[in-house]
Amino acid sequence: MERKTNVKLVTISVFVATFMTAIEGTIVSTAMPTIVGSLHGMEIMNWVFSIYLLTNAMLTPIYGKLADKIGRKPIFMIGIIIFIIGSSLCGLAQNMITLIIARAIQGIGAGAIMPVALTILADIYSIDKRAKMLGLNSAAWGIASIFGPLAGGFIVDTVGWHWIFFINVPIGLVLMGLIAYFLVEPKREKSKVPMDILGSVQLMFVLLTLLLGFQLIGDGGFDLKVFLCLGASVLFFIGFIFVEKRAKDPVIDLMLFKNSTFVIVNIVAALISGFLMGVEVYIPMWMQGVLGKSAGIGGLVLAPMSILWMVGSFVASNLMEKHSTKKVLTIGLSITLLGGIFLVLVPATISFVWFFAISSVLGVGFGITITTTTVTAQSSVDPSEMGVATSFNTLARTIGQTLMVSIFGVIINAVTTSELAKSTLKVDSDVMNQLVNPHTANMIPADLLKPLRGMLYAGLHNVYLVGIGLIILAIILNISVKKKLTN
Repeated sequence: MERKTNVKLVTISVFVATFMTAIEGTIVSTAMPTIVGSLHGMEIMNWVFSIYLLTNAMLTPIYGKLADKIGRKPIFMIGIIIFIIGSSLCGLAQNMITLIIARAIQGIGAGAIMPVALTILADIYSIDKRAKMLGLNSAAWGIASIFGPLAGGFIVDTVGWHWIFFINVPIGLVLMGLIAYFLVEPKREKSKVPMDILGSVQLMFVLLTLLLGFQLIGDGGFDLKVFLCLGASVLFFIGFIFVEKRAKDPVIDLMLFKNSTFVIVNIVAALISGFLMGVEVYIPMWMQGVLGKSAGIGGLVLAPMSILWMVGSFVASNLMEKHSTKKVLTIGLSITLLGGIFLVLVPATISFVWFFAISSVLGVGFGITITTTTVTAQSSVDPSEMGVATSFNTLARTIGQTLMVSIFGVIINAVTTSELAKSTLKVDSDVMNQLVNPHTANMIPADLLKPLRGMLYAGLHNVYLVGIGLIILAIILNISVKKKLTN
């Protein structure tokens, strides 16, 4: 008797895999002060995070193509193996350079896990159930954001920081066993057309130079290195288009971009993911720097967003059964805009309790919008291209996040520097770093706290004004399309 996919166990495996990659960021953030103290190299600390995101994004579209070409299972397994190897090397690292290289390897593995996991869900669930499953999968990110800091602190305090990486090894091995046995894929005919190696390499260089340019903007603003990176990215992109037009089996079929539904939902996903970074990065900063709360409160006020995101996904599932994608996106974007308007209008002195409500509204909006864009990106293409479509949707969100976190960083630095220059306070710019750290903020003289918090609030206010601009742009793009977007 022919075996069939065990849908429940495969679904649980996908959720655990998502959780494993999601929690990596929050655990490492919590452990980073200890890691830096152990390995030194504080000046290159940011690369521990950025190199992971960079290699992750570079390989995502390649894995998507391979998942369509040779199957989800082998690519998912390869991703987990590379992730386990990278995690082991991270745990064994004796200096920051080695840790950064190991994180790059970890990112290469993670680049397969997330998009292929979403593709597997699309394979084993029909469209009407897919949004609900994506909502539950999204909950893994929410749980990771809450559980990660607690787990990171506990592991560091008990068995040491190395184990925040080693713990991935047994989890990864169990996942491999579950996927290997319980995921049954139809046999694919061996393609006689060779893999588009040249196009894949070109695409990796496009993403490497583009995302590196964004990272450099966040590190030090616009300078010659940034323009060189972005200029190189444009040249590589032109070369990529040239190669793809002539490739027999392109890594990304350019015909996808003639599909207006596919293009629009991915642009909307990129814009809203950019705004999401403003929420996740700067609401904790508001709690700590403006309201003087602990780091725990900074993370806690985002918890409702994670929970209500799942609710938003279920709402999206019901709405997509009855309405067009265009209408569902309009609803999701409108709710997100409402949350963004609250962030712009609330005064600096508002109680932190209000942020639980704002976070809840944003969670529903993000849940509806991101789930709708993901499901529509998958369902708007031929099943043979679902892996490419899913990985491109993931990539669009990553690019939106990377670009906007850099731009938001430039905005808040520019505003606070300008405010400090105009003020009569005799302090240097490093005082803002002191202000946003709950452990050092109490060292600032009491008479300086109020004006400094006002300056930080001004910077955050400008960040959320730009964030609202992103949402409005997404709404205009969605409603200006004459043709109704289809599911």
